[in-house]
Order: sequence, then C-alpha cells, then structure tokens
Amino acid sequence: MDKNLKIYFASDQHFGAPNPEESFIREKKFVNWLDEVKKDADAIFLLGDLFDFWFEYKTVVPKGFIRVLGKLAEIRDTGIPVYFFVGNHDLWMHNYFEKELNIPVYYDNVEFVFNNKLFLIGHGDGKGPGDLGYKRMKKVFTNSFSKWIFRWLHPDIGVRLAQYLSVKNKLISGAEDVKFLGEENEWLVQYAKRKLESKHYDYFIFGHRHLPMIIDVGDNSKYVNLGDWIGYFTYGVFDGENFELKKFEELPK
Repeated sequence: MDKNLKIYFASDQHFGAPNPEESFIREKKFVNWLDEVKKDADAIFLLGDLFDFWFEYKTVVPKGFIRVLGKLAEIRDTGIPVYFFVGNHDLWMHNYFEKELNIPVYYDNVEFVFNNKLFLIGHGDGKGPGDLGYKRMKKVFTNSFSKWIFRWLHPDIGVRLAQYLSVKNKLISGAEDVKFLGEENEWLVQYAKRKLESKHYDYFIFGHRHLPMIIDVGDNSKYVNLGDWIGYFTYGVFDGENFELKKFEELPK
C-alpha cells in the first residue's frame, strides 16, 4: 500500500429495492461516496448485494443502475482496483462485470494481505453454524440445472418473479436477520473464531448482516461487519495500520 492511500469496503446497497424511486436516491448517494473515496483509494472492495436482484442472461442484464455501473467503470479506467464479491441477492453473476467493467468477481471468501496484515474477505452468507434454511436454498439457486431452467424464462417474467421473491421470501431477503443476536449467537463471529483455531487472521471483513460492528474475536484479530446502504450508509476504511467503520455524511450543497 502507498502510505498516502486507503482501502475502502462497502456492502449491501440492495439497489432496486424497495422500489425504483427510493433506490434511485440511495444510488446517487453511493455514487457520491465513490466520487469521494476515489481521491485516495488504493483499492475498493464491494462485498455483495450491490443489487437486490441480478441475473445475467446470455445477452441481457437487468435494466437500470446505470449511474453506479458507469461510476465503477470510470474508477476502473483510472487504474484503481475494484473487487466484487457476490452476495445472496446477486449470486447469479457471470462475467458481465469482468468483461464490461474489468472488475474481478469472487464467489467465496478470499484472503488478501495489506501491510503484512491478513484479511479474510467475503459477503458472509451461509457461513458459520445455523442459517440452515438459507444454506439449502443457496444450493438450489447455485445449481447449474436451476440456473439453466431460469434462463429459459423470458427476462420480463424472470426478473419480475425474482424481484418479488427477493422481497417476500425472508430466507432470501434476510428481513428477520437485522438485529444483533449477541456475540455468542452471531454466526459470523462463531465462524471467525473457528477459523482462528487453524490460522491467524488480523481482520475478517463481511457484509450480509446489515449491522455495522467491530468485535474482537482473538488476540489481535477482529471481525468486522460493514453495515448497509439502506439505513446506516456505513463503510470500512483501512489506512495501512488501522481499520475503522465510518458513516457517509454528504455535505449540504
């Protein structure tokens, strides 16, 4: 890392929900954040659920989101690395981001080293004990046959159906998963502690829970959840030495 640059992390924007009008306001705010952090960004990590629904047909992607997609393309064209991890709402990504935006897409946790500190980074869905209903559903959703069947639906039907389920099905939407459960019951905290039994990580960085939090899980090891861009508008920043959670507050114009 350049000592004058920072690494930024954000997750769970859920653009498209609950409706295009409200989503548009949040999308513009997120684009303003991207404009702000690109000034000193060494890299930007997006940890999933950027969209409330995303499915890539062979020649079609969901309509909308042009401002955030254009801003990400602009940032990549300046040479700033952007990394994307699929979430449980946009897990049906294929290669659109890689081909059109030059942004690598990851489907599971990945290790990164910054300034000799080891990070384990991912969306966080389906990790740790519990969450069994979602884990079973994810196996169905990621099955190649299931994706093949869905691809045969006309996009006008498929996207409308998926958007409805994304909001109404609590296993997918996580509508009941937005309260702090206590450290001993937080699945991702338990997951981090179990990983530490075999290997040391300085930071576990996840999204999915929609709750901004930093919890000590071991000696010099922290679990971080980034919150969301629905109610919290929080993000993470690593300056080479320390990790902080911050809230994006737009200055009045």
